[in-house]
Amino acid sequence: MASFVTVQLKKASEVDLAKPLCKFIQQTYPGGESQAEHCRAAEELNKLRKSALGRSLDKHESSLETLLRYYDQLCAIEPKFPFSENQVCVTFTWKDAFDKGSLFGGSVKLALASLGYEKTCVLFNCGALASQIASEQNLDNDEGLKAAAKHYQFASGAFQHIKDTVLSSLNREPTVDIAPDTAGTLSLIMLAQAQEVFFLKATRDKMKDAIIAKLANQAADYYGDAFKQCQYKDTLPKYFYFQEVFPVLAAKHGMMQANAEYHQSILAKQQKKFGEEIARLQHAADLVKTVASRYDEYVNVKDLSDKISRALTAAKKDNDFIYHDRIPDLKDLEPIGKASLVKATPVTIPLSQKFTDLFEKMVPLAVQQALTLYNQRKADLVNRSIAQMREATNLANGVLASLNLPAAIEDVSGDSVPQSILQKSKSVIEQGGIQTIDQLMKDLPELLQRNREILDESLRILDEEEATDNELRNKFKERWQRTPSNELYKPLRAEGANFHNILDKAVQADKQVKERYQSHRDTISLLCKPEAELNAAIPSANPAKTMQGSEVVNVLKSLLASLDEVKKQREQLENDLKLINFDMTTKFLTALAQDGALNEEAISVTELDRLYGSLTHKVQDTLKKQEELLNSIQNSHQEFSKMKQSNNESNLRDEVLKNLAVANDNFVELVANLKEGTKFYNELTEILLKLQNKCSDIVFARKTERDELLKDLQQSIAREPSAPSFPSVPAYQTGPAGGNKPPASAPAPTPAPRTMVSSKPQPPARPPPPVIPTASAGTVPVAAAAGTVASPAGSATNTAPSQAQGPPYPTYPGYPGYCQMPLPMGYNPYMYSQYNLPYTQSPMYQNPGQAPYPGPQQPGYPYPQQPYYPQQ
Repeated sequence: MASFVTVQLKKASEVDLAKPLCKFIQQTYPGGESQAEHCRAAEELNKLRKSALGRSLDKHESSLETLLRYYDQLCAIEPKFPFSENQVCVTFTWKDAFDKGSLFGGSVKLALASLGYEKTCVLFNCGALASQIASEQNLDNDEGLKAAAKHYQFASGAFQHIKDTVLSSLNREPTVDIAPDTAGTLSLIMLAQAQEVFFLKATRDKMKDAIIAKLANQAADYYGDAFKQCQYKDTLPKYFYFQEVFPVLAAKHGMMQANAEYHQSILAKQQKKFGEEIARLQHAADLVKTVASRYDEYVNVKDLSDKISRALTAAKKDNDFIYHDRIPDLKDLEPIGKASLVKATPVTIPLSQKFTDLFEKMVPLAVQQALTLYNQRKADLVNRSIAQMREATNLANGVLASLNLPAAIEDVSGDSVPQSILQKSKSVIEQGGIQTIDQLMKDLPELLQRNREILDESLRILDEEEATDNELRNKFKERWQRTPSNELYKPLRAEGANFHNILDKAVQADKQVKERYQSHRDTISLLCKPEAELNAAIPSANPAKTMQGSEVVNVLKSLLASLDEVKKQREQLENDLKLINFDMTTKFLTALAQDGALNEEAISVTELDRLYGSLTHKVQDTLKKQEELLNSIQNSHQEFSKMKQSNNESNLRDEVLKNLAVANDNFVELVANLKEGTKFYNELTEILLKLQNKCSDIVFARKTERDELLKDLQQSIAREPSAPSFPSVPAYQTGPAGGNKPPASAPAPTPAPRTMVSSKPQPPARPPPPVIPTASAGTVPVAAAAGTVASPAGSATNTAPSQAQGPPYPTYPGYPGYCQMPLPMGYNPYMYSQYNLPYTQSPMYQNPGQAPYPGPQQPGYPYPQQPYYPQQ
């Protein structure tokens, strides 16, 4: 029986997967052993791709296993890496499996930064290699038959999966080989061949003829469906028509019908229906005869034809001499049943039985995103609680400073520095004093400028690439088929605009800090002086009457001590909030495995409430307790102020002490703000460097894609036919002198037509040759001369020997049947005699494939030069 249809493999261009994956891993995962392990897995994946696609594959199970493992690995990493043009950008380039290219350009190929495209092409190769392995099986034993049927059904399922998913995976028009129509047709062909294998096994096992007939009829039905797909789908590759696919499908459709009729005739004979037996055998013989007459070069039907002929001869002989049963018409016969034993194997992951995920310890991207959102919620909750406590502490410090506490109850002598002021002064000096603030203020503009330069450079390279893309898009119009840069860069530009806003707000915050520092600089400087200078700068007052040991002073001291306890409690709460750490990976993975999706908000809110609920309640308790204490302190201070003897000196002294206390609070807050600003700029620098790397990577990938696309466009332009339009023949060359038209009986010679099958447009017909006008009335008419040259039976001695008939010229590069035309003929002693050698134009001024222009009249000859026509 005929050989089976196999599918050719697609060819992939080399791609380095390790570099972009490692870069994403280093940016996403913290350093350590896990990061190094993920990078090693990326290297192994790159090696696996080279093993699966970077070499010629043998038609063996081990080669298919390598392809399947690579496909499984692609499916496994899809939820773990954000493959796209603006994230992990890897451009995969594949050639069309059925397009062989032309003399002036390579085969059609498509380059996309899409993992779905890579998966589709790899699955295509899995199906193609499975079809080749199945065709190599020995169908004379059960093992070969089972293996062939298994591989054909797998190939059918692979192509069916491509048909169902290719458009959603690519989001653009695919190449013809993986288009839905092509993949659907290939799936039908593989299914038909699998059914044929089961028919062969049933025949080999000598099963009942009724079953064999149904199997053969079902196979014929599958082949017929595939044949119709090829016949009516004009989007299928030309490979189907000009190679063996189309005729093999037609031949096998007829052969399987003939087999079904043959085995059904045996069943009719067993049922004593001798007329039906003959009718079916006659139909089978007609089918085989048709196949042999049309597709003899593709299939061998001799054995089947002989078997049917022998059975038909015996059946006719028995019916003529014994049974005399009436032979029914073919249309009156009952249709043969169908029995399908094949089914396209669904694509379920993993396809390989030996598959192990190289990135098994890496969490899916959905979990990564959920972890990021959870960390943001956690940071918001912690920062909000800490900000509330710090704000409350600043408020308490401000109230105490306005009341000159605790300095007021400590300053009973009126001529020494209160102990609380000395402690504040000592703390400021230990932290570097005003020099610390000056240095921090000096560093901020430099950090700001560095961040602006990184951000501007990132956006600049995007602008340059986008301008180049727009220029090429305007040049090539609809040929420039790739995502416009302005659409692709929208997320990056939105991110850049967000960073611009952040920097603008940071500048405003820096300005406020600077203004605040200028307003309190003198007081902070005073606080940094030694005790003697500080005491001298504070006005002295007459000793107040002693209130040491009075009830109101004791109450104030007790209240201030309670307030200090609240502050210490807040410091401990702040540390506790920062120290809590819980890994949500397990919870998110469990939820994803159970539900197939993640409700991150619900899970995160529940878990954060469990972890931080008690601490947030304690924070609120400290806020309420502070409010009560401040109210009590203010009331007690009013009583203290009434008891204390006041004068101008004491009021001035109290004012200075208040300013020193406020200066201490401002110093602490300014240093904290400046250190926070420095940390902010340094962290922002790292973020902006990641943005810059992201922009550089995508621009590099776009440049690579642009170069590939330009190369493909140049090749496609070179493949396009460029047939020139020939000028019309001048009127003075259409007849002899005097304007008379040539007789109708002397047409210009035309070459023999070319016979070939081609779907490409044919070149224009050869223009008529020029005719030289006569110089005098006695000149021989040119039409007659032309007729002489065109005459096939011309016997003149000067007639050039005939050449073999070839394709009509002019023919053009890129058209089927193209061959290089000979140069214009010059001196040939075997063609012309010494005295009638025609004058020909120099070859360097003559275009190949066109008749030469008439040369100048040679002196001494009364007759015009005869026209010359190249021989056909």
